Amino acid sequence: MKEQPNYYAILSAEVRYDKRLKPNVKLLYAEITALCDMNAECFASNKYFADLYDSKADTISGWVSQLVKYKYVKTRYEYVEGTRQISKRYIKIIGGGVPQISGKVPDKYRKSSTTSNNTISINNKGSFVKPLIFDIKKYCLERKNNVDCETFYDFYESKGWVIGKNKMKSWKACVRTWEKRNTKTNTNDRTTAHRHEGNVDYSDTDF
Repeated sequence: MKEQPNYYAILSAEVRYDKRLKPNVKLLYAEITALCDMNAECFASNKYFADLYDSKADTISGWVSQLVKYKYVKTRYEYVEGTRQISKRYIKIIGGGVPQISGKVPDKYRKSSTTSNNTISINNKGSFVKPLIFDIKKYCLERKNNVDCETFYDFYESKGWVIGKNKMKSWKACVRTWEKRNTKTNTNDRTTAHRHEGNVDYSDTDF
C-alpha cells in the first residue's frame, strides 16, 4: 500500500450499478483502488478504513465481506510466526460480479464517459479519444505495472497528446512503452518523465 492514497480512485460500472452493494461498500471499493500497489493489492486494516470514514472496524469488516462475496476483491493473510494471529491482511482487486447481477447495465452507462471535448482528430482514419486518469489507472492495474498514472496524463496533456510531431493514436500503447522503460530502469521517478518522449523506439507499439 502506498503511504498516501492516489488522488484518483476507480469505481467501475460493475460496482457502481450493482444493486446488491450499499453505497458505502462501493465507496470502500474505490478507496481500496486508490491504495493499491502495482500488484492491485493494499494492506490497509479495518481500523484504517474505520478511522477514515468515522465508522466501526466491525462495519468495515462487513463491507469487505460483501466485496469478497460478490467477487470484486479477495483477501489473503500473513500470520505471526508460529501462531494463528493475523499480522497483516491484503485486499486484492479482482473485478468480476457482472454475471451475477440481475438485469443488465443500461447501454447508456456502457458508453465512454468522455465527451467531444476529449476527441482529437487524426488524419482521415478516425479520431483519438484521450483517456481520463481513472481509465489509465484501471489499465495500469490490469497490467500490474508501476506507471505513475497522473504523471503520464499530465505529461501528454501538456503535449496535446502527440508523439513527437504526430498525433497519438493509442494511449494504451504509450502506457506499455512507459511500462517497458520503467522495467528496464527500475524507477518511476516523476522528475524524469520527459525522458519518455525523447529518443524512444516506438516500433513495437500500435499507434
